[in-house]
Amino acid sequence: MPRTKRLSDEQVLEGALKLLHESGPEALTFESVARACGLSAATLVQRFKNKAGLKQSTLLLAWDRLDEKTEQLAATVPKTPDGAVELLVALSSDYGGIEAYAEGLLVLREDLRDPILRARGAAWKAALSTALEDCFSQVRRAPQGIGLLTASQWQGSLLWWSFDPEGSVESYVEASLRRFIYAIVVSGS
Repeated sequence: MPRTKRLSDEQVLEGALKLLHESGPEALTFESVARACGLSAATLVQRFKNKAGLKQSTLLLAWDRLDEKTEQLAATVPKTPDGAVELLVALSSDYGGIEAYAEGLLVLREDLRDPILRARGAAWKAALSTALEDCFSQVRRAPQGIGLLTASQWQGSLLWWSFDPEGSVESYVEASLRRFIYAIVVSGS
């Protein structure tokens, strides 16, 4: 009798997450994940109950990874405005080119449709805003809420880059954030 493959849920979800990023949310089916990880679709149904459960579990793993990366970056960047830029540029490096970014927006759509995933997004917004606030803690007269303002500028710069993706996303984000910080913090003093 052949031995059955034993994979943890996390290992299965790693494969599902890779599939999600490569082919989009609609490609995430029990059959496609089964092919990717070598388990039967029936085994996956037993573990994740339905497609919505599989998708939610996969996206929760993605949020876990983003939380970990954000926390690691926040702990290592200088607590300066330059550190805020460094943190956000590093987070931008995962987006890749325009096609990968566009696929990522489809994934974001899935997060917005699910209240549990929306709550994870809200929690990440709070954590990221706090980490960015810390980078401005030594800046005299930094506006209240500068962390969320900076995060919002970052998200806007990602979107504007996507309409005209000349150069790397990291370069665009860095230049945009530096102009923003200069306008808000330096010239506003």
